[in-house]
Amino acid sequence: MFLKNAVFALLFLCAADRVLAGDIAGAGSSAAKPLYEKWAEVYTQRTNVKIAYAPVGSSKGLLQIRQRTVDFGASDVALTAADLKKDRLINFPSAISGVVPVVNLAGIKPGALLLTGEVLADIFARKVTRWNAPAIATLNPGLLLPDAAIVVVVRQDGSGTTYNFSDYLSKMQAGWRKNFGRGFTIAWPAGVVPVKGSSAVAAGVKQIDNAIGYVDYNYVVQEKLTYVRLKNRQGNFVAPNAQSFASALKNSTWLRWAAFEEMLTDKSGAESWPITMGTFIIIAQVAQKPENAIATLKFFNWAFMHGDHLATGLDFVRLPDTMQARVYAEMLKVTDQNGKPLHWSEL
Repeated sequence: MFLKNAVFALLFLCAADRVLAGDIAGAGSSAAKPLYEKWAEVYTQRTNVKIAYAPVGSSKGLLQIRQRTVDFGASDVALTAADLKKDRLINFPSAISGVVPVVNLAGIKPGALLLTGEVLADIFARKVTRWNAPAIATLNPGLLLPDAAIVVVVRQDGSGTTYNFSDYLSKMQAGWRKNFGRGFTIAWPAGVVPVKGSSAVAAGVKQIDNAIGYVDYNYVVQEKLTYVRLKNRQGNFVAPNAQSFASALKNSTWLRWAAFEEMLTDKSGAESWPITMGTFIIIAQVAQKPENAIATLKFFNWAFMHGDHLATGLDFVRLPDTMQARVYAEMLKVTDQNGKPLHWSEL
């Protein structure tokens, strides 16, 4: 891991003595909730620094960091360079994951159902409304599909998962791009089941027969949901996993450029999962409360240096070493209100 062997002298344990004035507060992505809560739990045990994280969705997390009511925001969509400059923020990825369509169909095992992006768009647009419709049956000649109405479970709240999902559907179908587009929220068609939060989508799909929804990959594994295999750009039906997310990342510009604006959906690569996404931390570039900013930066530096096994244990994909180095460089950009760098790293 980046700097782990070369710089074991990074003293995150000192943070506890210097941050007694207040806890670290973060808010945002519900998809990344298990990761940030696990990192926070272990970090608190080791340092006594408490981290409160509210999984209010990416939209609200972005709003709160823009208003400076939290120490960090969390989003499943990176901010543009223009937005970062306007709002005086920095952002960096914390892990890689993917958005996964999941179903509840009797007798259908995980990975057995095959869908294309175009058919998936028609399902969520309520143009394909029955499981045995020709568009689905043609792709799955060996499956016994029920003659049943499709129940579509969607996110109602502002969600980075929705943004990535709708970005993918917009790339797959002109009709979706015209009628719905991409966004943190979507004007869903009539007849869907709207819920708030990733956990509610997972619960809804599990509880409703013949349902389909979309969640972050870690929910697929943790909740034992039935995932769909999707046709990727190379024409292969692929499963969501660490290897297919890493393939999409490899075929992006992330590893070559210092910016992370590029969406990871619909990337080339024989193994690439077509709805791969990063999840991001957003921090004020000019700290209003230097003590809290220092504590926040120490926390995430610890997470990158010592928390990879916690991320992989929760079915997130760790950042490659070269990308962690770029993240570290972004974190060094945070200053006090006089423009002086904060002394959070003891390299």
